[in-house]
Amino acid sequence: MASLELLGFGSTGWGALLIAAALMTLAVTATALAIGAVLGATVAAAKLSGNLVLVTLGNVYTTVFRGVPELLIIYLIYFGGSSAVTSIGQAMGYEGFLGLPSFIAGALAVGIISGSYQAEVFRGAFLAISKGELEAASAIGMHRGLRFRRIIMPQVLRLAIPGLGNVWQLSLKDSALVSVTGLAELMRTSQVAAGSTRQYFLFFIAGGCLYLILTSLSDRIFNGAERRANRSMPASAMGQA
Repeated sequence: MASLELLGFGSTGWGALLIAAALMTLAVTATALAIGAVLGATVAAAKLSGNLVLVTLGNVYTTVFRGVPELLIIYLIYFGGSSAVTSIGQAMGYEGFLGLPSFIAGALAVGIISGSYQAEVFRGAFLAISKGELEAASAIGMHRGLRFRRIIMPQVLRLAIPGLGNVWQLSLKDSALVSVTGLAELMRTSQVAAGSTRQYFLFFIAGGCLYLILTSLSDRIFNGAERRANRSMPASAMGQA
């Protein structure tokens, strides 16, 4: 009973800190997904361009960041970024070590990893678009920008929703690795609470339950978005899909 009181939300409980840490985990994951979306869309466009140099660079990016362990990438971004910031600071006359903020380093690292997966999701979604729609758009005189805005982008986003949901779940779990930078996200806070109270089972189970809650809610949101996107799709497009 005394151990359960540690999870209370009073001044002596850890419950509020765990909730705040869960929100920090969501913030890191959402920022990483946004960074990954920009990188993924850019890399997907490069791989679809037909230009040998761009295709090669896109393949290198997706191969490297899907093949290298996530923890190593976080270490490289955090410590390598801190070294770069320190060098820039010293060149400007500052003394001492300048560390890269944990949130920025963690979100950037997870975002780069996320981008390598999102690139393949966007590329696959584009290839799934009916070629007849694109040919019809060209036939009626749609210029490239209008065709992208009215046909390609809506279709890619609709088709990419299931894949993006999977990438979100991966990024949510990868955010636990950001704890090595000292950021007070869910994993780090669970570790600190367990170490401070010696209630390891209690706090790691509590942290795991919060992760399950976050992933379950995320599943519901992405499934709802997918159903809504499919309802809003024209019947002709549904038939082609």
